[in-house]
Amino acid sequence: MKKMIGIFVCTVVLFACSDDKKTPEDDASKMASEAAPAEMKDYELADNKYRDISKQGMDALAKGDVDAWLNNYADNAIFRWSGGDSLVGKTAIAAHWKKRRAEVIDSLSYSNEVWLPMKVNKSQAATQLTGNYALLWNMVHAKYKNGKTMSQRMHMVFHFDANDKIDRTTQYIDRVPINAATAK
Repeated sequence: MKKMIGIFVCTVVLFACSDDKKTPEDDASKMASEAAPAEMKDYELADNKYRDISKQGMDALAKGDVDAWLNNYADNAIFRWSGGDSLVGKTAIAAHWKKRRAEVIDSLSYSNEVWLPMKVNKSQAATQLTGNYALLWNMVHAKYKNGKTMSQRMHMVFHFDANDKIDRTTQYIDRVPINAATAK
């Protein structure tokens, strides 16, 4: 037992005599490193408002209210499809979708929505814009004026300008089922 007490006393003395005492400089250095900004990431999660803006628009489009859908679009917006076609300007986008909703699409709905608001700080490709995005993956269900229906997976990318207006939308969708359902 005396040996155990001796070992304990020696251990306490060794640790008490160590030079690991903190100095005010150590505390200041630690605080400075904690306050230093972290390295900027190439991308990060964005504010949920970008998801909310995009979702409100998609809900309005499903109801057939193209004007409400475009309320959050910039005047110089571009709407692109994965096949390469595009519409340039809010006026052209409105004209296309108003005609499509009036003459081709009877009803439109979405399900299984997954939204991801993202902020791109550093472009990953030469054509990628930096800034805020809302990404959407979902099922789209359309009934056409001819009575045929179509359902498929769809992905959409919404980019926002400095005024939180949508200035780029890209829709990734397969045209084959749409063409089959709209064929006369």
